[in-house]
Amino acid sequence: MDYSYVPLHSSIDIHNRCCGGRIWCVKDICGFVCAFLTWGLLLFAEFVVMRVILLPCPYPVFSSINIVIFQTLAFLAFSSHLRTMLSDPGAVPRGNATKEMIQQMGYREGQMFFKCPKCCSIKPDRAHHCSVCQRCIRKMDHHCPWVNNCVGESNQKYFVLFTFYIASISAHSLFLVINQFTICIKHEWRECSPYSPPATVFLLLFLTFEALLFAVFTMIMLFTQLSAIWNDETGIEQLKKEEARWMRKSRWKSIQSVFGRFSLGWFSPFTKPSFKSKFEGHFYSV
Repeated sequence: MDYSYVPLHSSIDIHNRCCGGRIWCVKDICGFVCAFLTWGLLLFAEFVVMRVILLPCPYPVFSSINIVIFQTLAFLAFSSHLRTMLSDPGAVPRGNATKEMIQQMGYREGQMFFKCPKCCSIKPDRAHHCSVCQRCIRKMDHHCPWVNNCVGESNQKYFVLFTFYIASISAHSLFLVINQFTICIKHEWRECSPYSPPATVFLLLFLTFEALLFAVFTMIMLFTQLSAIWNDETGIEQLKKEEARWMRKSRWKSIQSVFGRFSLGWFSPFTKPSFKSKFEGHFYSV
């Protein structure tokens, strides 16, 4: 069915938005606490790796190479987290289930469609209502408090990159901690760190615990996300064991729908693949 979409409302939908509606932001206290905690743990890892391990290192080549690797991974992890948190996950416009909009969408009298009673929206296929975001989200996978946002059609790529880069930085931190312990055991503890031996041990052990915890958690999430994309099935659909009412994409098409055409842009949180169908404008927020 070929039809154009003309918005019925000229005003911008500012629900879950800030900065004059330009930036998506879910106003959830628990989500803000989890997001700030994530940033705090990243800053702690930054402090220990740089101040305790790499900057005092007597081997300049080893130190320089690992500083570049760590800082690159940290920057990409932080950027991916921000993009996931501040990107519209695929919110369906609230209150679009009006008689005028239904007619504009081309629905015929007696034709069946799904309407969300909570946000008064016409739900496209595979959309689910999020009680935290208080919106219906297209291809909603789950709501993640660590990014204070839903993971849906429009930001799943950024969430996958966030888990990938956090897992990578955690593995790199573990390597650096093990190497530092080896150096400190072979030499005097007072000479391997600018801090006292007890403080050095505490900082290294806490970083080890943090890196192990986040490595396991993010690798599980990364595998879950990639499996869902591979099978063209969201986490909610897997959990509810929903019968597929949609035409499943091929595995390659499913991957491309999230990451776009294959390029280095797959690994960048600053490139945005195209999601929107020209026939589905009424399901996208203005």
